[in-house]
Amino acid sequence: MPVKVERQKVASLGQARVAQQIWARANLRKRLALLRRARHRIAATAEEIARSVPCSQPGALHRTLADTLASEVLPLVEACRFLEREAEWILAPQRVSAHTRPFWLRRVNAETIREPVGVVLIIAPANYPLFLPGVQVLQALAAGNAVLWKPAPGGSGAAEALRDVLIGCGLDPALLQVLNDSTEAASEAIDAGVDKVFLTGSASAGKAVLHHLAPHLTPAVMELSGCDAVFVLPGADPERTVAALIFGLRFNGSATCMAPRRLFLVGEHTETLRKLLDQLKSLSPIPLPLATRAQLAELFENARRLGGSILMEESSGALRYAVILRATPEMKAAQSDIFAPVLCILDVPNTDAAVNAHALCPYALTAAIFGPEAEARTLASRLPVGMVLINDLIVATADPRVAFGGRASSGFGLTRGREGLLEMTALKTVVTQRSRNLRSYRPTTPAHETFFAAYLQMVHASRWRDRWSGMCRFFRATARLHRD
Repeated sequence: MPVKVERQKVASLGQARVAQQIWARANLRKRLALLRRARHRIAATAEEIARSVPCSQPGALHRTLADTLASEVLPLVEACRFLEREAEWILAPQRVSAHTRPFWLRRVNAETIREPVGVVLIIAPANYPLFLPGVQVLQALAAGNAVLWKPAPGGSGAAEALRDVLIGCGLDPALLQVLNDSTEAASEAIDAGVDKVFLTGSASAGKAVLHHLAPHLTPAVMELSGCDAVFVLPGADPERTVAALIFGLRFNGSATCMAPRRLFLVGEHTETLRKLLDQLKSLSPIPLPLATRAQLAELFENARRLGGSILMEESSGALRYAVILRATPEMKAAQSDIFAPVLCILDVPNTDAAVNAHALCPYALTAAIFGPEAEARTLASRLPVGMVLINDLIVATADPRVAFGGRASSGFGLTRGREGLLEMTALKTVVTQRSRNLRSYRPTTPAHETFFAAYLQMVHASRWRDRWSGMCRFFRATARLHRD
């Protein structure tokens, strides 16, 4: 059983700052030891923690307990173990190479140091209320920060469950505070003066939070919406491709930012399309909120108006599946973020056409490519997205070594992996001058004009004759400066 701590009112930001300063001074190995204890406790109470994820969340009605264990608890503890193993070297001071320093700074040494940001605000999503914010919490604490966790509506139970575990393992309660799930709670925290904000949510939520952050100049990491694409190349395995697409549309009720929304069939894929349509008929209906149903109606109307054909089975308030055939990249459905099992199928003659069509969508979170690896890698190099998966979909992004983040309307900054941990730090550069010479502090004279010009010619001229001429000038100018 997780250790239950007495519920209390959220401590002030000032208390969090005091606790954070003490925590930051603690040895990193001590901080990681606490995370190790927490990982062991989560593993021992995994089923109870999984039940803290409410069935009322988007997609959760279609999860089994095993789904939650696999998608939320397992990747969370793996991310914790990654920090235990890797955080020490990731956060260690780095000496700047002396081999490339300029000659005139030969007695200067430099190193970069990673320091905690301070107090970070983590604004959590509704679809994965434990794993996505939980990894950020662990990274923030490992880096020496304090955390304010604003859960999505209905996500407080998952947040409190992880907090109980961490406090039971010795964490100061002021270092991890769970706010209420209202929008106002996040706004108040921003106005109070948090040092960095991490948001996982929709593009519209990202715009609203950035607008609120702008007057404070508070930095942020934005992990936002997706309208993700799957590319099927000639030679792709139909069975694997279809299985992955069905999984992506089905998993978590299709309430996943990386779920497939655009399918680019490069060349002829008659068998793949037939298998996909056959298997889609077996998907269970997914209850949809009124707002999502209204959005779907608008998208379908737009698709029909632009020549699309919609295959779907629908009942009152539920959607079994929706496939838009003869889709074009200009359709709203191919440019919108929506949590519903909707797939636009775009037939393209070649990869050039696929890349051009893909570019019309404002979202650039992930892309998946199915086909021979060499051709898939070539295509991957041309896609301006945050992550490309080759012959896989969604699953591999849970790898704790892998950083995750989008581009364009899908946000900026990174979470998870090495880069996600570094986002929880501020970079400080320390430069040490070991020369006792004071010449660089003296005023320049007309003789210095020839000295600096000759040095530039000696070191940076393109032809060796010019460099030789510059060296001769440099030594004459140096002799003159010594005489003066």
